[in-house]
Amino acid sequence: MIHDGYVAVFTTPLGKLGISTCETGVTGLSFLPPETPDFMAATSLVKKVFSQLQAYFINPQMNFELPMLPEGTFFQKKVWQALCTIPSGTTLTYGALAQQLKTSPRAIGGACRSNPLPIFIPCHRIVSQQGLGGYSGSVEGPNLDIKSWLLTHEGHSIEYG
Repeated sequence: MIHDGYVAVFTTPLGKLGISTCETGVTGLSFLPPETPDFMAATSLVKKVFSQLQAYFINPQMNFELPMLPEGTFFQKKVWQALCTIPSGTTLTYGALAQQLKTSPRAIGGACRSNPLPIFIPCHRIVSQQGLGGYSGSVEGPNLDIKSWLLTHEGHSIEYG
């Protein structure tokens, strides 16, 4: 069953999450409006995604072990791979990651903004020097509430500038 491109929609502590997959992996995670109905395709991959998300919301230290197939440029995939090495409960600044990857903080922000698998690829662990930074293309509003919730859930406190 597929609805609006999603194979599943789950209610989570963050609200509704829509999951997109292909035959071999997870291709997308989206934050959806609260009125979106829950449903789940009965595939082993979707069940694994659901199970691991439930585990993460109970224990933020767990590591996702999912076949992830995000579509992006070579550079974006390089940044996303680096994001997956940042441990739960810690953060890096855009500048620090940019220095590691020999690029600019703005390029890191662009790759984070394009991340099709937030939470699984933890772009919420990248913050600005002045505070929270942006999340999913927003610098204010509900997306920053999601980023703040994720960081707090993982045990990291941040002063908002």
